[in-house]
Amino acid sequence: MQTLRKKFPVLNHYVYANTASAGLLSEDLMEWRQGHDLDYLIGGSEMKNKGFAHMPEIKKTIGKFFNCKSENVAMVPNFTLGFNLLLEGLPKDKKVLLVNKDYPSVNWPFETRNFDRDYVDADENMEESIHAKVKKGDIGILALSLVQWVDGVRIDFDFLKDLKKEFPDLMILADGTQYCGTEPFDFEASGIDILGTSAYKWMLAGYGNGFFLVKDAVMDRFELRGIGNGSVNNDASKRDSITFCKFLEPGHLDSLNFGSLEFAVNFLDEIGPENVQAQLQKLSKKAMTAFTELDLLEPAVIKRKRHSTIFNIKGDENLFNKLTEENIVASPRGGGIRLSFHFYNTEAEIDVIATLLKRWASKS
Repeated sequence: MQTLRKKFPVLNHYVYANTASAGLLSEDLMEWRQGHDLDYLIGGSEMKNKGFAHMPEIKKTIGKFFNCKSENVAMVPNFTLGFNLLLEGLPKDKKVLLVNKDYPSVNWPFETRNFDRDYVDADENMEESIHAKVKKGDIGILALSLVQWVDGVRIDFDFLKDLKKEFPDLMILADGTQYCGTEPFDFEASGIDILGTSAYKWMLAGYGNGFFLVKDAVMDRFELRGIGNGSVNNDASKRDSITFCKFLEPGHLDSLNFGSLEFAVNFLDEIGPENVQAQLQKLSKKAMTAFTELDLLEPAVIKRKRHSTIFNIKGDENLFNKLTEENIVASPRGGGIRLSFHFYNTEAEIDVIATLLKRWASKS
């Protein structure tokens, strides 16, 4: 992983602990994007038409990486737009179970559409709470982020799989924006029915691209309404034969942004998702130990069996400013300070942060 760090110039100047806010742009992707726009400069519409024609290949790349049929991949500018299009076609006859303080783009679309709702907390008992609510029999949809954006609490994937087996009629909708790109993931083998993701964070694809993966079994439970020329690929004769995922693609798909997504997926594939996973597990263990010893984490986080590499430490604006002065990039979130680590981070960087925090604590 050390050699990969050279591809991210930001790391020469900062301890970048902020991938949960924005993943870094690599030199390789920047060069590809420059080449793309040079081709556009020279080729105009001819070049762009070739880009549009290449979109099915990008779907194949995404589908192969996450084990999903390419025709069940929808490409969207971001999770939020895709999710709102999806919910416009979801009847309100089912009660929805959400997670308190989940990412607004997950909860708000249900709340503003006045779906019947219930909630659980993202604490050490989250899975047990979800199971108890679903077992009552009135929950038809579970919608949640696979990794919580504020503090990095991660749902147990085996639990989701078992939950789906026990309650096959339960529809599970997931936001993978803080998850996808962190480890191998087999969509078909998961308990998730629909997974949506913005790819500018852990997938390092830049802004303006994302995707949804959809299982066949839930398609007939929607009456999607999003439609446009992009839904038929400029062929009006297909107006009455639009497939599920094309309803999520009503407009044109940009060759720069989705070409960047293809580049990023291939980049992660070359590194090896299992290698990314191994590095993140080391970083998660290191950070969990360091921040626990400093009493900077909430008990609910410490008590969970497995955690992501997103941590929310106790700290105010003054502490955040101190970190910033030391060239440590983080984000104020949820009344604390969110630190997040990707494969380009090192255990030594976590030591640097922990040492500073310990020093400042001793002086306060």
